[in-house]
Amino acid sequence: MTGTQVGQVSADLPRSRQVSENQCHMCMPIGAVAVFKGIENAMVLVHGSQGCSTYMRLANVEHYNEPVDIASSSLNEKQAIYGGEANLRKAMDNVIRVYQPVVLGILTTCLSETMGEDLERIVSSYVQENGITHISIIPINTPSYSGSQSEGFWAATRGVIAYCARPTLPHQRINVIVPHISPADIREIKRILDYAGLSYTLIPDYSMTLDRPYEGRYLKIAPGGTSVNEIAEMPGSPVTIQFGSTCPNSLSPGLFLKEKFGVPLINLPLPIGLKNTDLFVEAITKISGQPVPDALTLERGWLLDGMADSHKFNAEGRPVIYGEPELVYAFATLCAENGAAPVVIASGTTNSLIATCLAPLIETADEPPVILEGADIAAIEEAALKTGSNIAIGHSGGKSLTERHDIPLVRIGFPIHDRTGGQRILSAGYRGTLAFLDRFTNTLLETKYATYRQKIKEEYCNTEGI
Repeated sequence: MTGTQVGQVSADLPRSRQVSENQCHMCMPIGAVAVFKGIENAMVLVHGSQGCSTYMRLANVEHYNEPVDIASSSLNEKQAIYGGEANLRKAMDNVIRVYQPVVLGILTTCLSETMGEDLERIVSSYVQENGITHISIIPINTPSYSGSQSEGFWAATRGVIAYCARPTLPHQRINVIVPHISPADIREIKRILDYAGLSYTLIPDYSMTLDRPYEGRYLKIAPGGTSVNEIAEMPGSPVTIQFGSTCPNSLSPGLFLKEKFGVPLINLPLPIGLKNTDLFVEAITKISGQPVPDALTLERGWLLDGMADSHKFNAEGRPVIYGEPELVYAFATLCAENGAAPVVIASGTTNSLIATCLAPLIETADEPPVILEGADIAAIEEAALKTGSNIAIGHSGGKSLTERHDIPLVRIGFPIHDRTGGQRILSAGYRGTLAFLDRFTNTLLETKYATYRQKIKEEYCNTEGI
């Protein structure tokens, strides 16, 4: 497994192992859940078995360390044969009665999709028969077997905008669409926008709903999120900034607004790394017509200073980077510009566009990285060992790289279930990039100083023939 390889993971597996082993991605509805948690007064209902919603609740609670309510239509063997419409209707009745949401997202699963449930027809007839006018019930098709949580996230974001957006008078609020990132990163992007003096509608905004201050009591629906009224007025915006370089056109919310309502689209990589953050700051200063705020100039200077401090150590790094495509692309460019050339770049998402986005990096690399799409952790481990990787960047699914092969892991992305504070990991902007750079460099140094005596001993023994 050498050179640049792109394709289904099965094409890269040994013939004796044509199965997925320890997946690198999670299912589509998990990504969609995060979107609805970023909508004000929203609740989400999963049309599937009880186990599906339990699994999604657990994954989100372990990562965000917050209560995450996800309702279920609780399908079983009987509904699998006769249909699950009655269960879904009863579930909607219960959720509306108990939670009283303004928005109710309905997500499909493997089971309901395989059964062939017509979600739009069921929801439409339910709304008409019950005379519902005060609740937006938004059906989103998220078959788990056809995509990753990243694709589910984009599909839900586009679906919410398509449902809510209406022709409206022009206004000055810009649209900002973010991918599946941490609440801390969302807050940092909002802070930079505030520095630029811009008014904006950011979607989805779960920066408070999935990382909220201690309040001492349980709330059925946490305050925060993007309001339906703001989403409805997105077509009147002067421009959309979407952090979606790897987002397929078919799932792109920003492209939907451009094609249907004529809103100009600026599609950027995540503002992680010097170059990527510069692109974001240049875009917002051009939109605002104002110079770069002094605070951001200082933060950029501190990042440059940190890069100068750490580059001599980063040159020893051979990172394997894996996870959701947008994060992988951003961290691959960040590592490259800091002297730690990635040797393996991987995602569990098939057709992730990572190779296309990284083409300039790949073409100029002294050692072209291995690029894997639709990969599982076993394939990533194999590639990491063959390329001599000595550090990993990604979510907790790759902890086996440390446990089995002593390759230290710098945790980013979703899910992080074996450490606390996944929701507070900051990587965006100049500040976040510097924070990550320190974590990355110190991980390299910690490993170096913990093992150098043993390496000297081994080299001495080999030289002396002992």
